[in-house]
Amino acid sequence: MPRTERHESRHEIDQLEDEWRDAVLKGNIAVMNSLLADDYMSISAYGTLQTKDETLAMLRSGRVHITTLDVSDRKVRFYGTTALVTSYAQVQGTTPEGDLSGDYRYTRVYVRDPQGNWKIVNFEASKISGAAGRKRQDPPGHLVK
Repeated sequence: MPRTERHESRHEIDQLEDEWRDAVLKGNIAVMNSLLADDYMSISAYGTLQTKDETLAMLRSGRVHITTLDVSDRKVRFYGTTALVTSYAQVQGTTPEGDLSGDYRYTRVYVRDPQGNWKIVNFEASKISGAAGRKRQDPPGHLVK
């Protein structure tokens, strides 16, 4: 991908990541529906699978309530019409299973559709436990507490 196109695509992905975050915090189903591809699949930190319809139904029900979602250490890589995003997230909230507050690493995969729009096709979260949850790698070689 040419440098100019990569820079523009990076800006688009950053905006979409911010839209996703706001949609989660505000329970905005319309925005989430527009971001997710029809064949979207996620894997939660608990190992459960969730389709687009299931994700939207969960958001619509209000059973998941996220009060804080602070994202940092975002890295975006491009592979043709695919963008791979990895980030660190500090989360506070609840689900029907209980408290989900903690530190997470996640991966989100975007694919550019035939109309040129980026759509989220996959999401996977892993909860960080213990001391590893209080540290994250920012620039290479620089450890932040």
